[in-house]
Amino acid sequence: MGLESPDDAGVYRLSPDLALIQTVDFFTPVVDDPYNFGLIAAANSLSDIYAMGGRPLTAMNIICFPAGKMPIEILREVLRGGIEKVKEAGAVIVGGHSVEDDEMKYGLAVTGIVQPTRILTNKGARPGDLLVLTKPIGTGIINTAIKGNLASPELIEKAVKIMAALNKEAAEAMEGFGVSACTDVTGFGLLGHAFEMIEQTDVGLKIFVEKIPVIEGVRGLASMGILPAGLYRNKEFRKDAILELEKVDPVDLDILFDPQTSGGLLIAVKNEEARSLVDKLRKRGAEAAIIGEFLDTHPSKIILEK
Repeated sequence: MGLESPDDAGVYRLSPDLALIQTVDFFTPVVDDPYNFGLIAAANSLSDIYAMGGRPLTAMNIICFPAGKMPIEILREVLRGGIEKVKEAGAVIVGGHSVEDDEMKYGLAVTGIVQPTRILTNKGARPGDLLVLTKPIGTGIINTAIKGNLASPELIEKAVKIMAALNKEAAEAMEGFGVSACTDVTGFGLLGHAFEMIEQTDVGLKIFVEKIPVIEGVRGLASMGILPAGLYRNKEFRKDAILELEKVDPVDLDILFDPQTSGGLLIAVKNEEARSLVDKLRKRGAEAAIIGEFLDTHPSKIILEK
């Protein structure tokens, strides 16, 4: 699984019982605290391994740093956060590479393993399956508010906790359930990544807008027009794939297209097992919810239902 398949990570089979999963991600700071940035960037990089049904083993640091313009202590704190999050995942950092750049960037190249028969892709959802989301959305809007000094300390703390949370617990929770597809929610927003699950298939998807967990305070920011530029790109790119856009409150629609940092998993699971999966996720601390249903009508389209 590689360039021919736009999935969350690449997969290379080593033997009938073992395959490697490889992924890479890095970005500029989304919060001011360097330690928290390290936590978030590492959790985000590790997420694709979990989305493919695998377990991370090793990681390599990717660092861009403005040497001479920024104290080296900042880099140390970023790396400390990254190391701690990788340890939490049960993996190890084995090296990395750094370059001098005008702007700080950090992330990881991660290698994991998976049994070939247990690989999860972002395709494969069956009509009748329900769609489960494991984290609330709204981090892109909050990060924009942070840049404008418009986010309260309480909201920042909440967003950091969500973004820094590994998808490890969610990935482990879905083992044993009838999961047909999985992906994580990142830069394309909830609707963008949900659409990838049905793109070029005979399956449609109904999204229950009012069931989607949204971080408290995000709607207020969105109604004030505090929106990231990526949100507008997401909306323009995927608007033709979404039916009945006009029936949804514009603020809610903005939130659905909001680009997420280290978002939760989107899990397609058998209808009769979805509630049990959500209950299990909630017992593990996830703000999980059933937010949609896959259809045998409207192929490759999303229908928004209030």
